Amino acid sequence: MTWTRRGLILPRASSGEGSEVVGDPCIVWDDDINSWRMILFFSPPGAGEAVCTNPDDPGPGSWRVVGPLKFANPSALSGGGTHKPFVVMDALRPNRAARVDGRYWLVTVSFKNGSKVVQRAWALKLAGPWTVEEGILIDVGGPGEFDEKHVDAVTGFWFEDRGEFLYFYMGYPRTAQPRTVSPYGNASAAAVQKLGERTARKLGIILPPEPERGHWASGWVGGVQLLPGRTHRWEVIVNASPTAPDPKDSTVAREEPAPSLGGFSYCDEEWPVTGWQFEREPIEWIEKVPPEAVAAGEGTNLWRQHILVFPDGRWALYYNSGFYGSEQLYMKEFPGQS
Repeated sequence: MTWTRRGLILPRASSGEGSEVVGDPCIVWDDDINSWRMILFFSPPGAGEAVCTNPDDPGPGSWRVVGPLKFANPSALSGGGTHKPFVVMDALRPNRAARVDGRYWLVTVSFKNGSKVVQRAWALKLAGPWTVEEGILIDVGGPGEFDEKHVDAVTGFWFEDRGEFLYFYMGYPRTAQPRTVSPYGNASAAAVQKLGERTARKLGIILPPEPERGHWASGWVGGVQLLPGRTHRWEVIVNASPTAPDPKDSTVAREEPAPSLGGFSYCDEEWPVTGWQFEREPIEWIEKVPPEAVAAGEGTNLWRQHILVFPDGRWALYYNSGFYGSEQLYMKEFPGQS
């Protein structure tokens, strides 16, 4: 795939809201505004939204930040705050929010006793306000498990034929896992929830770090976005890195050392929780980022890749880039196939 770089979409603010991280986007069509709505990691405070003023060309100059995400009952957020929100999508219709039981649904990463956990919220409109459900949707794992430390970078998809929500998340271990290449590397996992249930049931790891040293996903694996495939039944776009975490590292990058890269994985199972395989190469290696893009703020990491699929086959790829905690949102475009 040959991508055309479009550049900066949403910059950080000079101070106050959105002055640290603007990224981790989730983009869905909103009938109420006849355009695209973006839910994103917007720090401070942690979760925000933006709307597109030109739905046919959601590139530079076409997005307006609305502000922090609106919650009807913010006191229900575990730990007092949240970030990395994601609107639950129809599994078979990319970038279309699932309306289930008369409501839209949102999954988001909150905090509990120093760990990240996942909560869920609902709203009657994509503009909110979002009502947070009491309790934890996906909690951390037990001692020694791959997600004992954090449950992070959650995404959600509705399978109407099964009456189930399928969630993907990034699990962080506290202790070494039984792997030779990256024993402390994070992994991508799945969980399922039937309509009417209050918590999700974990299904285990779907994408562990690749055991081949030097592979772009051999260090750690992050969040995924599920897409119906052409060549394969399902594809995900996923964040990963060739660099394994070092338990002796105490820097800000210790759990997800650079570079974060974006790439694809695929499977041919009807229920996409097994059989996943990485593509051989990422979309772009950090050392291949052109000088003009570096001058515009890209570099260090290419975080949380998200694809917006158009009816005419075009793809827009969004990702936040920059040093840890000082990221901005960028875009590439692919002409696609009709």
